[in-house]
Amino acid sequence: MPRILVLLMAVLTIAACSNEERDIGLRDLRSNSAGPDEFLVLPSKDLQQPTDYASLPTPTPGGRNLTDQNPVADGITALGGRASALVATAEIPAADSALLAHASRNGISADIRTTLDAEDEEFRRFNSRFTRLKLVKVDRYDRAYRKFALDPSVEADKWREFGVQTPSAPPR
Repeated sequence: MPRILVLLMAVLTIAACSNEERDIGLRDLRSNSAGPDEFLVLPSKDLQQPTDYASLPTPTPGGRNLTDQNPVADGITALGGRASALVATAEIPAADSALLAHASRNGISADIRTTLDAEDEEFRRFNSRFTRLKLVKVDRYDRAYRKFALDPSVEADKWREFGVQTPSAPPR
């Protein structure tokens, strides 16, 4: 009996030394370092030789550079829109009126950001009641978003039943 107990303790000790960080990786939502946050550094666009130096805009101290990132315009361009239609006003171009009508067909809420902020605060407050009582390290990302996750195989099967061509997926 003592040999089995010693063997069991050895196995449990070795299992406790597993590298749990390898499984969690970037999904751990907490920072363990006091160093800089690499996500705060934005890469700039590539420098380009202008075709005509006279056509360059006049420099504005504290203003934007041609190589600065513009995420809104870049996102519009990536989705097939025209970034030139982006203006400083909040008006929507006439060319996008059909898209706006379709997106808001079920109604819109003017205070959606405030509502989502309040719901997220309530969700985090409710789910953080017992987070200090964890005995082992957990995947907080998975725990927070578990009920929002989709099973890719089930979703692929559902869309295939509707006749939609779906890419192949690894076996379950």
